[in-house]
Amino acid sequence: MADKKPARKATQKSAKSTTATNKTSKGFTADERAAMKARAQELKAEARGKKSREDGEREVLAAIAAMKGTDRVMAKRVDAIIKDSAPTLSPKTWYGMPAYAKGDKVVCFFQSAEKFKARYASFGFNDAANLDKGAMWPVVFALKELTATEEAKIAALVKRAAR
Repeated sequence: MADKKPARKATQKSAKSTTATNKTSKGFTADERAAMKARAQELKAEARGKKSREDGEREVLAAIAAMKGTDRVMAKRVDAIIKDSAPTLSPKTWYGMPAYAKGDKVVCFFQSAEKFKARYASFGFNDAANLDKGAMWPVVFALKELTATEEAKIAALVKRAAR
């Protein structure tokens, strides 16, 4: 019988030693990092003390005002629809974007297309919305424009989500 040498343990090289120095990072984009910083500031502000509904409203309106073109128009309209359909939801920012919460849980949110260089804006719901329907259901919707049809759909979903 031949003596077997012990198997060598594979060593892992650090990312620094295997990454070429001329390549750019494929990590978070500047816009994504800005959104994370905005979220960190939101969490710090929440930890310092309870914000009022008026504080949240001011922050949402400022976030909408910072948007451009179609995004701003749609965000203003979505804000109005939510206020009409679910006045119990509290406005707040979430990752720097307009959001609406029940207690401390974000129920729904608007995300600007321009901020993340996306083809369309989006309107979505978190699990606090409890929109469960069967084994699979949509929770984020692409928005290129708002017609009466889309506005009615958003209003109905927001009413359900706010229950």
